[in-house]
Amino acid sequence: MYMIIFKTISHIVFTVTLGWYLIVNLQWYNYKIDRVIFRHKKYLWHILLFIVPVVAYYLTGKYFWIYFYFALLPAYYIWQRGLDKKLVFTSRVKRFFLFLILAVVFQDILCLVSERCYILGVILPLIVAVIVSNIFEKILFEGFKKEAKKKLKNMNNLKIIAITASYGKTSMKNFLYQILDDNFNTYMTPKSVNTEAGVIKDINTSLPKDTEIYIVEAGARQKGDIRKIVDVVQNDYAIVGKIGPAHIEYFKTLQNIRDTKMEILQSKNLKIAYVHESAAVKPEENIIVFGENIKNSFSSLDGLKFDIEIDNKLETFYAENILGEFNAVNITAAVLMALKLGMAMDTIKKRVLHLRQVQHRLQKIQAGGKLIIDDSYNGNLEGMVSSYELVSFYKGRKVIITPGIMESTKDANITLAKKIDEVFDLAIITGKTNSMILLDNLKKCKKLILADKKELQNILAKETNDGDLILFSNDAPTFM
Repeated sequence: MYMIIFKTISHIVFTVTLGWYLIVNLQWYNYKIDRVIFRHKKYLWHILLFIVPVVAYYLTGKYFWIYFYFALLPAYYIWQRGLDKKLVFTSRVKRFFLFLILAVVFQDILCLVSERCYILGVILPLIVAVIVSNIFEKILFEGFKKEAKKKLKNMNNLKIIAITASYGKTSMKNFLYQILDDNFNTYMTPKSVNTEAGVIKDINTSLPKDTEIYIVEAGARQKGDIRKIVDVVQNDYAIVGKIGPAHIEYFKTLQNIRDTKMEILQSKNLKIAYVHESAAVKPEENIIVFGENIKNSFSSLDGLKFDIEIDNKLETFYAENILGEFNAVNITAAVLMALKLGMAMDTIKKRVLHLRQVQHRLQKIQAGGKLIIDDSYNGNLEGMVSSYELVSFYKGRKVIITPGIMESTKDANITLAKKIDEVFDLAIITGKTNSMILLDNLKKCKKLILADKKELQNILAKETNDGDLILFSNDAPTFM
C-alpha cells in the first residue's frame, strides 16, 4: 500500500516537473510548440532535462525514483536558479498546470485498476494538457478579441496609429507619444507589447475610454502576424519604418519581411501611411514615402541634429537627449505624423528638443566615474554598427558587452565583429550562440567570454577603470 502511494505521488511530481520545463519553454517562445522544437538555442537542455528523464522512466524500472529525487530534481533546481527569464505565473500558465494535474491524477486512478496504463506514463498527460490548454485558450482568445473590437468600435473619437518596422518601432512609438501627449489624450501599447494577443489584452485591460490617439506597435515573426493586429485595430494611420533583415532566421528572405510589414496598410479605415523608402513602395495619394527628405544628420554623445525637407523647405530639428544617427528616421516619422494631426511646427520642434531616450536604447548613464551606454534592446546589425560609430569618437577607453546578433546570419555577426575590432579596446562576449564567430573575428581588442551573467559586475570592476565608456550592445536571455 505504501509503495502504491509513493509511486502515485512520485509519478504526479515527475509529470508536473516535466510540465514545468515544457511551459517555461513555451512561454519563452510565445506558446509556439514548433519554435520550442525547431528554433531553440539550447537543445542540450531538451536532451538532459526532458528526453533523458523520459527514456530513463521507461528503462530503469524501480530504480528510476532514485535518479529522479537525487539527480533530476536537484538538476532542475540548479537550472531554474540560473535562468534570467523565469516562469511568469499568468492565468494561462495556471490553467495549464490545472489541466496537467487533472490529467495525471485521472490516469493514476486508472492505474489502480490496471498497471498497463503506466505504459503511457508521463507522455499522455502532457499531450492531453497541451491539447486541452490550447483549445481552451483559443476559445478564450476569440472572446477577448470580440471584446477588444467592440470596445474600439464604441470609442467614437478614437484615432489609431499603427507602427511597424524591422528596426526602431518601439522608439518611433515612444517619440510620437511624447510629441502628441500634451495636445491629445494619447495612449500607447506599453514597453515592447506588439503581438496580436498583447494588443488585445492591452485594449481590454488598459486602454482608457477617453483616449483620442492610440499608438499601436505591430511586430511579426511570420507572415500574417501584422495582418491579425490590423484586423483587430483597423488603424486610421500607419507608419512603416526602416525595413531590413531583422528576424531573417524566421522570414528567410528580405522580401518576406517587407511583405509582412506592408500588411499594416490593409486596414479598411486607413487614411494616410508614412512609409520609409526601404520598403520600395510607390507614393500614392494616401502613401507618403519618407527617408530621402532627411538631410544633414549628425549624431554625437551630446545629441542628434538633422534637417527634414517639408514642402520644399528645410526644417532643422535638435534632440539633445537622443543618441544615434538612425534615430533621425524614427523622429522624422513621428514629426510627419504629428503635422498630419494638426500640430504646429514650432511646437513639434520644442517637443523633439526634449525627447527622452527610450530605456535600453542608447540610454546614456553616468555611474561610478564611467560612461555607460545602455543599448541592450538594439539587436540589428545596422543599429548596432551605428552605435559603435557613435562611441568611436569617445577619447577614452571603450568596452563592449554583447552576445552578437541573435536570430541572424553568420555573415552579419562577422561584419559586427570586425566593426567591434575597429572601435573597442575590450569585448566581453555573453552567451554561446555567437561566441565562436565573434572570437574568431576579433583580432585587435582584448576579448573575454562571460559564462555566467552573474559574474558581470565582478568582471567590470576588475577590467574597467574611471573614464571608460561601457556599451551594452544587445542582450540575450540565458535560453538564447
